[in-house]
Amino acid sequence: MAFVKNLIDLFLHLDQYLDTVIRQYGVWTYGILFAVIFVETGLVIMPFLPGDSLLFAAGTFAALGSLNIWYVVGLLMIAAVLGDTVNYSIGQYLGDRAYNIKWIKKEYLDKTHAFFEKHGGKAIFLARFVPIVRTFAPFVAGIGKMSYSYFITYNFVGAITWVALFTFAGYFFGNIPFVRDNFELVIIAIIFISILPMVYEWWKSRREAK
Repeated sequence: MAFVKNLIDLFLHLDQYLDTVIRQYGVWTYGILFAVIFVETGLVIMPFLPGDSLLFAAGTFAALGSLNIWYVVGLLMIAAVLGDTVNYSIGQYLGDRAYNIKWIKKEYLDKTHAFFEKHGGKAIFLARFVPIVRTFAPFVAGIGKMSYSYFITYNFVGAITWVALFTFAGYFFGNIPFVRDNFELVIIAIIFISILPMVYEWWKSRREAK
């Protein structure tokens, strides 16, 4: 039981334990990173896994020589594209039945649907930069029977931009003395910045409701 608990904690906070993972698992770290990004984007029940902060952390350790930056970027781009594609396919298969599944939060589905209503097809691209919405966007696109050719274009461009932006940010800025000495605070700041769009949308909807 303790092993399972520790394993879950590892995956939920991989961005914070990445140094330990690299030392213990070596080359298998690439597979673990791939799995987390794939699951975070590919399974609608896993929106709480690290995304932005994990990419930044991976880039930082690549700059230290612990990981190969090109392997990291290439593999995680593939993981992000495949994850969204799987998520889209599941949503397309379930259709409106998804709203009746208890373990899928209807609140998140409704918010993501509203996100689509506001931004249209480009929501697939923009959602990459919004935690939780990132996980639900391809699922809702599948439910709504969005054309796959239309979806895959935004999916591909969004995945490349998202992975490259955060990974190279970690690669070029992660080892600045201040960032390195306050790494945990930087990760928290990235998470905070990532959820700001959601906080703004929540505040805006509350204001409009009043």
